[in-house]
Amino acid sequence: MDVIVGTAYGKLRGTASDGVTRFLGVPYAAPPFGANRFRPPRPPAPWEGVRDADALGPTAPKAPYPAPLHDLLQEIAVDGEDCLNLNVWAPTGTVAAPVMVWIHGGAFRNGSGSAPVYDGSAFARDGVVCVTFNYRLGVEGFAELPGAPRNRGLLDQIAALTWVRDNIAAFGGDPSRVTVFGESAGAMSVATLLAMDLGLFHRAVAQSGAGQILQEPEDALKVTAAVAGRLGVAPTAEALAAVAPGDLVAAQAEVAAEVAAAPDPRRWGASTVHSGMAFMPVRDDALVPRPPVEAIRAGAGRGVDLLIGSNADEFRLYLAPAGLTKVLSEATAARVLTGLGIDPGLAAAYAANRPDARPGDVAAAVATDGFFRIPAYRVAEARAGHAATWVYEFAWQSGAVGLPDELGACHALEIGFVFDTLGRLDGAGLAGPNPPQSVADAMHAAWVAFARDGDPGWPAYDTATRPVRVFDTETRLDHDPRPDERALWADR
Repeated sequence: MDVIVGTAYGKLRGTASDGVTRFLGVPYAAPPFGANRFRPPRPPAPWEGVRDADALGPTAPKAPYPAPLHDLLQEIAVDGEDCLNLNVWAPTGTVAAPVMVWIHGGAFRNGSGSAPVYDGSAFARDGVVCVTFNYRLGVEGFAELPGAPRNRGLLDQIAALTWVRDNIAAFGGDPSRVTVFGESAGAMSVATLLAMDLGLFHRAVAQSGAGQILQEPEDALKVTAAVAGRLGVAPTAEALAAVAPGDLVAAQAEVAAEVAAAPDPRRWGASTVHSGMAFMPVRDDALVPRPPVEAIRAGAGRGVDLLIGSNADEFRLYLAPAGLTKVLSEATAARVLTGLGIDPGLAAAYAANRPDARPGDVAAAVATDGFFRIPAYRVAEARAGHAATWVYEFAWQSGAVGLPDELGACHALEIGFVFDTLGRLDGAGLAGPNPPQSVADAMHAAWVAFARDGDPGWPAYDTATRPVRVFDTETRLDHDPRPDERALWADR
């Protein structure tokens, strides 16, 4: 059945079935190419008549994930310049429903809002209007470019949230009950937006990403220079605007791989290598003047409820698929940690708690805490006593088969459980065959309850008892999980 709604830019024709209405590929900003390349997002051009919104729109230019991550993460790509678009899933006939807006991950250079795992039908089924969107990635969105504004990808995210504020009521959503949620780079974006106090959302969820990431402009320029050098052009917005997007994507992929393989702070800058990423939000006095966690500690985002957490084995995604957890020596594992800005001396304490673990397993555990769990706790601690915050951990172990080593509860594994899209994965990807629907039921219901009522169903976080909801085959409430390892980071 067709459904027509009106927006500020024109009418849209979506489709409805099984109680869910879908509007796909809806432009929230003009195509960021031609005269708009490397510029702030501009409003989309209005259209006459009724625009079909029944197919996913173009995705932002990006290189594919390297194997085997490409198959595990099931990314898709759709060609076309009109890539600043969004998708809406709404309960058919709803009025003033809570809204959840998803910001995808991908290290700020991969991903889209159109991956199958991000299908918002289950949220709509349960009374929530769900929105996913694309934003500019890599050089297009985040490179430091003389002659262009910084953080264009963040400006895109703000434009998408502004579109939601101004238009979502037409889809049955309540613009006064918007929850922004995201994973990995999307969660880092959530923390960054939270620190801005924009008033565009009222609740927030940060999955496997927190508030410590911010690239210094001089470090970002080193990455820009390396990309431009591969292309034989000057490292400026004017020169790079003459480069075809596909050529730019290929060069940025080479540089990102080099940053990951040889994380030398003398070459790339400490803020680059310690993040493990070539591209990310850049310090900007007007938009992001300090790391988000510092702004949050000073009171930013105090009026926004926050749900934040991580997965128990995040870093195994980056080591296990290539078998590195099995083959890393203690010396090589120490170099991995050092490259991330983590004291390799921590490995001894973690190894003592894991007497049968290999050096690669220990490095994965230390990096998981250093890059994901502890930063999430620090955001929760920064808000304790003056802002409502809940903490979770996802601990279910992946059943993926055919890999050199087990993924555990790795990075990105929880997404299909949050969206309740396990049935769309067909036994492939991170979860493997037969992931437990009971865990998806529990996790998805908690996210829905948080968006609807501001309470996911367990006690809010405090620094005395440190309650953490653990999602596993048997969901439970832990207080201060692994306290001895948490305490190791107190002064780091």
